Parts: sequence; C-alpha cells; structure tokens
Amino acid sequence: MTQQDLSGQVAIVTGGGLGIGKAVTRALVRRGAAVVIAARRRSVLDLAAEEITDELGGRVVPVSADTTDMDSVLNLAETANEVGQVSILVNGAAAPAGLVRNDIRSADPDALLADLNTKVVGYFRCVKAVAPIMRAHRYGRVVNIGGLTGRSSHALSGMRNLAIVHMTKALSDQLGPDGITINTLHPGVVETEHIHELYAKNAAAEGITPQQVEQNFIDRTPIRRVLTADEVADAVCFLASPGSGGITGESIGIDGGLTRGIFL
Repeated sequence: MTQQDLSGQVAIVTGGGLGIGKAVTRALVRRGAAVVIAARRRSVLDLAAEEITDELGGRVVPVSADTTDMDSVLNLAETANEVGQVSILVNGAAAPAGLVRNDIRSADPDALLADLNTKVVGYFRCVKAVAPIMRAHRYGRVVNIGGLTGRSSHALSGMRNLAIVHMTKALSDQLGPDGITINTLHPGVVETEHIHELYAKNAAAEGITPQQVEQNFIDRTPIRRVLTADEVADAVCFLASPGSGGITGESIGIDGGLTRGIFL
C-alpha cells in the first residue's frame, strides 16, 4: 500500500458533479476510495457518477444536498456513513468565481451574503457534520477548495476565500488532537466548464475578446499555461492521503505561480 492508496476509505465531495469537484471524484476513485458526491442538482450528479464508474469502476454515490441547510448536510453525512466510515471531506460547493465581482456601486449585499453562506458557512456545516464521525475513529482528512481572490483585492467575493483560510487554521487547532487534518487549496486559472464564462465576463468589462483575457492570464503565469482540473485533483488527493499527516491548517496555492505575494 502506498501513502496515496485510499482503498477502503469513504470520501464526501461537495460540488462533485462538475469541474474541479468532478476531477477530484475521479482521482479519489482511481486511488480506491468510495466517493459520495453532493450538490443541489441530482441530474448533474447522476451523469458524473455514471461517467466515472463506467470509466474506472469503483463506487460513486450521488446525493442531492444543500450546504446552506444544516439538516440537509447532516443527512448527507449520515448517508455517506452508511456507505462506510467517512474519512475524507472535500469541500467544493460554491458559486464559481463568486457572485460579487464588481465595484461597490453595483455590488449586491444579498449576493455577497449568499456567497458567504454557501462557501464559508456551508464548508463549516460540512466539517461540523463529519467531525464526530472522524473523531470517533481518530482519523480524518478535510480539504477546502478556496480561490486566489482571497489573496488579492480585485473581487469583493474574495473575502469568502480569506474567511475559509481563517476557519481552516482555527479548526486545525481543534481537530488535530483527534488525528484530523484540515487544509485549504487555492486553485488558480483552471480549465473547467465555468472558466470560459469568466473569460467572457472579463472581456465584456475590458472591451477585449475572451481569447485575449485567457492569454493575459497565461502571460502573467510563470508556467505559461492554464492549469488542468486533474492537477488540482492530484494535490487534493495528496492532502487527503495518510502521507499528508504532518500538514494541517495550511493555505496552499496551486496556480502555476500566478500569485506574486510571499506568504509566510
């Protein structure tokens, strides 16, 4: 057994039907885990589960869940625990790029609250639901998907990612004594179903083409390319593995070097 062999483990992946979440699900299954994928749209989950199991075999269980509702999250945790002992939680359910990216004159306070409720408090609800299960077995891995807007000032919704960093660090103190690690990954520009919507929005705001927006991102990235969702998934799987037990409370960028800040 290797340090990234996840055979016999059960994972929950919220937002597991599309984009990074779907890539994470595929990577976990490839490493031997059974995966419960959750999102609001059951049809999307069913398609993802069928595609992944047709490709790899294994077990992917779709569960419709709303992470803004604690009862729904508790039901998700209970359903997953019926599959087997839950040892991995990957939090990824959120509006891609955030709901509030414009300036304060047109920013909607209700949309900002929705961003925070879904991503920050939603992640918290999921950790709260699975923590007793993990504590009972004195082992667990939690990976929160953040975002680079938490490391810059260009989008108001970035505050949700900054809040996740604080929550991750605070919970690492509480969960660490029970063998549970919790970390945040900040993906950069990643090729997903949603990234081209972001290119189009930025292009309209800047008066350029979506292709130029993408190229501008590439030109600012030291590795000179857009990342793949599989690359993010591989990093998630490492943090979800037994071999990552010495890493907790950390906030890690996976952005091809796009972030220029120095974070100690």
